[in-house]
Parts: sequence; C-alpha cells; structure tokens
Amino acid sequence: MKSWVLFFLPILNTTAARALDADDVVGTWRLASATRNIVETGEVVDAYGGPKPNGWITYGKDGRMMVICAFENRDRPEANDRMSDQDRIKLHKTFFAYAGTYEIEGGKVTHNIDTSWNEVWSGTSQVRQAEIKGNQLVLTTSPFRFNVDGKLSIITLSWNKYP
Repeated sequence: MKSWVLFFLPILNTTAARALDADDVVGTWRLASATRNIVETGEVVDAYGGPKPNGWITYGKDGRMMVICAFENRDRPEANDRMSDQDRIKLHKTFFAYAGTYEIEGGKVTHNIDTSWNEVWSGTSQVRQAEIKGNQLVLTTSPFRFNVDGKLSIITLSWNKYP
C-alpha cells in the first residue's frame, strides 16, 4: 500500500497550469536576452547583435503597451545631419519600437499595433506565446522572415520585471 501512495504523491502535489492574465504582465520589463532560432538550420544565435540588447516593454492596466529595442553594439553616426542613407538603413534594421493595445488569451499575448517605427507593422497584430518563469516574462514569436537577412526565424525574448 505504501508504494501506491508514493506513486501518486507527486501527482497530488503538483499545481495545475493556469492561463496567463493581464495582472501577470502589467508593469515594466527590461530585456534580459533575445535568441533567434533559424528555422531552416536549427541554429540558435543572439537575435539582436549580441547577448545583451537594450530593450524595454511596458504593459499598462489600461490595456495599452509599448516596446522599444535596440541591437547591441549599434554603430553611432557622427551626427544626424551627416548620416548617409546607408547609416539610416542600418539603424532602421537594428531597432524596433511600437505601441498599441494588448490582449491576453490563454498562453498568448496579442499586440495590436497602432503606431510603429516601421509603417508595415502599423495596423497589424503581433501574436506571441507568453509565459511567466519566476520573475521573467518570456515571449516567443511564430516563424517570420527576419528583417536583417530574410531568414525564417523564431525569436524568444526574456524580460526581467523592473522594480
């Protein structure tokens, strides 16, 4: 009889998974890491120029969100009025920012974008798999063509809750 109890004890002691809700994400989060899985090869690399990109995401109780991310080690042009078109292209490809509303359903968060650094994204919805792991919010994209090289990729962003 003891072995029966020991067999089922771990099952009884587990907590059921629960759906993510707005209270889980409300606040400000700082980007801790960004990895990119290149679908065709399975290779996993730093997504945004290195292991420490600079980024912030904020979710408000009012249902609005905003995010800003810059790749690590971006070149710094001499001055705004002396940038070449090539400088501008490189800066555009190594940065993203958008704002809009958000919705949470189950393990997904949807960002409904109303303004963006890239007008292609304005008016679209970006869906992310979302989970809380301790003090981190982990967001994972569906496969998409990465803006720097066009390779089909999945990005995983880990965000630390800001005090």
